[in-house]
Amino acid sequence: MTKIKIHVLHTGLVQVDAGLPTHDKSRNPLAFTGLLRSHIHQVTLPVSSYLIEHPKGLLLIDTGWNELVRTSQWRELGLQMQINKAYLPDGWSIREQLHALGYQPSDIDYLVLSHLHSDHASGLPLVKDAQHILVSAPEWQAAQHDKLRYIAKMWQNVSLKTFAFQPSQLGPFHQSFDLFNDGSVQFIYTPGHSRGLAATLIHSTSGQEVLLASDTGYAQSSIDHLYTPGIVINRRQALESIAWVQQKSHEPQVIETLTNHDPQISPHTITLA
Repeated sequence: MTKIKIHVLHTGLVQVDAGLPTHDKSRNPLAFTGLLRSHIHQVTLPVSSYLIEHPKGLLLIDTGWNELVRTSQWRELGLQMQINKAYLPDGWSIREQLHALGYQPSDIDYLVLSHLHSDHASGLPLVKDAQHILVSAPEWQAAQHDKLRYIAKMWQNVSLKTFAFQPSQLGPFHQSFDLFNDGSVQFIYTPGHSRGLAATLIHSTSGQEVLLASDTGYAQSSIDHLYTPGIVINRRQALESIAWVQQKSHEPQVIETLTNHDPQISPHTITLA
């Protein structure tokens, strides 16, 4: 197999205040929390994951929600459910979608987390049998100390290892991690929303590229207008990261740029020759 096939999956829904995906459109700096804000400000967004069939192995990026949210959001999210309300329709979990595509978790050669926020890491227990489970070193270090943004139980009993970003010509801060050491799948250091956030650049032998922008922005409108997310650890870095995504997305070889929570993006499959 020489083609790369990217399955864009919706592995849940999240209901948040409209200030969370687009900080720059609200005058209230705490709008993203939804506190003292009417329900009319709530929006429901998809939670995306990506299954990539690559000549060198099966790759999964992010996991969406754990099936536990169907019975108790409180048990899975605790106080975070005040900001992020999780929904997981029947058939949408990463375990169920892998099965529908003819795979089981142990078939996954690499599971890479773009970052460890709950809507990306909650489903980890469903795919803990993946051969290699990776997250960036700065993201892992941040998760050890920040109990507000991270829920550590989501990766308990999961064999999670870290990768180090290396100096490169890619990204706003010229750091990346080349998964297969051939330039075909590179994780780009794009901090701001979180300490170790990684976007993913997929490059085919024909020169076509797909950019998975993760949470550098929440939708195409974020990329177009440089809207940073409501939740950030560094607003300047967040702006530089989304600006790089905007610039990169305009390069002619980039055929699609996808963010994790864009309601305009439906599940589909991209094939790169």
